Amino acid sequence: MSTDPDNKIAPMLPQEKRAVGIVASIAMLRTVGLFSLVPVLALYAAQLPGHRPILIGLAVGAYGLTQAGLQIPLGALSDRIGRIPVIVGGLLVFAAGSVVAAVGHTIWAVIAGRFIQGAGAIAATLSALIADSTREAVRTRSMAFYGVGYGLAFLIAFGGGPAVAAQFGVPALFWMAASFALIGLGLLAALPRGGTVPLVPQGWKFAPAFRSNLLRLDAYIFLLHCMLTATFVALPFLVTKKLQLTVGGYGEVVAATMVVSLLGAVPLIISDERQGKAWTISAAVALILAGELILAFLGISIVPVFIALALLFAGVTFLEAGLPARVSVLADNDARGASLGVFSSSQFLGVFAGGLLGGRFLEAGRPADVFFVCALLAGIWLVAGIRFTDS
Repeated sequence: MSTDPDNKIAPMLPQEKRAVGIVASIAMLRTVGLFSLVPVLALYAAQLPGHRPILIGLAVGAYGLTQAGLQIPLGALSDRIGRIPVIVGGLLVFAAGSVVAAVGHTIWAVIAGRFIQGAGAIAATLSALIADSTREAVRTRSMAFYGVGYGLAFLIAFGGGPAVAAQFGVPALFWMAASFALIGLGLLAALPRGGTVPLVPQGWKFAPAFRSNLLRLDAYIFLLHCMLTATFVALPFLVTKKLQLTVGGYGEVVAATMVVSLLGAVPLIISDERQGKAWTISAAVALILAGELILAFLGISIVPVFIALALLFAGVTFLEAGLPARVSVLADNDARGASLGVFSSSQFLGVFAGGLLGGRFLEAGRPADVFFVCALLAGIWLVAGIRFTDS
């Protein structure tokens, strides 16, 4: 952790605390809007006219393709024209896509809305704005706070999405996402003035974003979201068809397992100390692997499914909280937007790939096939020895 000349921990200034809190809140609202749909969208899509397993997977993961395609150019654009214009445009586009999906009554309308949602690709720009608004001495701490907020939003989304859907229907989640985007626009007006516009580089700088240590993190986030999305294409059918749970009961199971998963995630976060230790990433992947294997081979009753999801979420929560903060610390100051753009593109490309993967292996109607493929990916990741280091 950075310190001042007297070897004391550098305190955050009031304007830094305010900026970090506001940007983290915007990111959390957007994350809840996106990820609250993931646990239940497959079930909703399966009820729409024209659905097929591959289209169900596309509906879940479609936003990832446009997110992946636009994160890098919008992150680099924010390096030149400033973060705020890019964020405003992204929130408006995200809200528009949410409305399209909410009012659509066919599988293709939902897919179109999801593609438009993804075009509001501002994850990288929000992370870069945090860095712009803080001094180097407190930047790691600020990004850690941002990462914890993201992880908390992830927990809220996966735990609360099924509950809202059970009470009001899945279209309500799309309306909620649109509302959260508009609230985010209002929060932008409260940002402290000054210190939020990056220095304009002399040219477009992409090369620093492709350093080996950053590409390694990009690979982690791609694999993570590929497995996570594929899992949640298949999981709703396992719990509602085989275990005979209602959507509300499914939501209660997801929420409870996410709380229990903190028993595994928090010790990993504390042990890692945001340093990217090799053993913590391996431990997280091992938890995901164990969870997928249990779902694939023992997912026949509520107890093993509960254990599997608790293990899975423990690994996922640790990675979701730590990886974005690490990228922000390692990225060059004048190419931070582009670096975070590559990272976010990898994340959302993983979402798109996971949606297609889940839909493809759900064709035979066996969710266990999807879980087994995800276990293979986790096993390859672990055995290949991908290291979470800065070498």
